[in-house]
Amino acid sequence: MANASNVIAPAGSVAVLRAVDFFFNLRTALVEWNEARITRNALSNLTAAQLDDIGLTRADIEAL
Repeated sequence: MANASNVIAPAGSVAVLRAVDFFFNLRTALVEWNEARITRNALSNLTAAQLDDIGLTRADIEAL
């Protein structure tokens, strides 16, 4: 019966895991950046009165 103390990973598996993890994190960062960009663009199209209704100012949009 194998347990964590005597399991040996196949050669190269750690490198593959790191590469997959890198690309997964890159994809996540790009998705988050794009969602923030879309939100900033939508908020930028609102009037000052509309922004005031939701408790934001133009300066708050830049901080997002």
